[in-house]
Amino acid sequence: MQEPVDQWLQELLKLDGEEQKMTEKQLKIVQAASEVFAQKGFAAASTSEIATRAGVAEGTIFRHYKTKKDLLLSIVAPVMAKLVAPFVLRDFNKVLDSSYDSFDQLLRAIIENRIAFLERHMQVFKIFVQEIPFHPDLQEQFQKLILNKVMEKMNVNIVKFQQSGTLVDWSPNTVIRLTASAVMGYVLSRTFVSGRADTAWDDEKEREATIAFIMKGLAP
Repeated sequence: MQEPVDQWLQELLKLDGEEQKMTEKQLKIVQAASEVFAQKGFAAASTSEIATRAGVAEGTIFRHYKTKKDLLLSIVAPVMAKLVAPFVLRDFNKVLDSSYDSFDQLLRAIIENRIAFLERHMQVFKIFVQEIPFHPDLQEQFQKLILNKVMEKMNVNIVKFQQSGTLVDWSPNTVIRLTASAVMGYVLSRTFVSGRADTAWDDEKEREATIAFIMKGLAP
């Protein structure tokens, strides 16, 4: 019985008519590669293991992808451009375009939104976290397709709360950087640490502590 294809791979099969759809073999290769990259990281992954998991000859991989990095980019680049970027911006647009009475309300909305996103796309997210720091071309795509647009919308919210006197009058970029560091620390800990049997994790307490930490640090 064929294993279900992850949601992001299903989305890749829906590319518009201007782009070539994946063949069945390419889909198997990309699905196998995404699993191996997520589990072992790009450097430790081997094309022979990917081929075995995909049920194809190793030479078949190199007929479709010249190098292992081309295979990585075939996973990350279209997912970032066609799936992650639209999902991130669509979700963030809903959150950031809404009206909030306080910055902590905005933080709660962002945290809930990002957790829901990660639960849907954890496998691809692991690849992003592992590989983006080491691949400038992926960093450039991330900044162009996602980061710049999110920063623009966040800036509007930061300035609004600064003008109301509820946030410290620092550069909005500084406020965003400090906020993002704390929020990502919570989200990553929740994702990778909370499930361990030897770790006590009170999610509501950790979330509220994170928000309190940010609010106290950014108080005027």
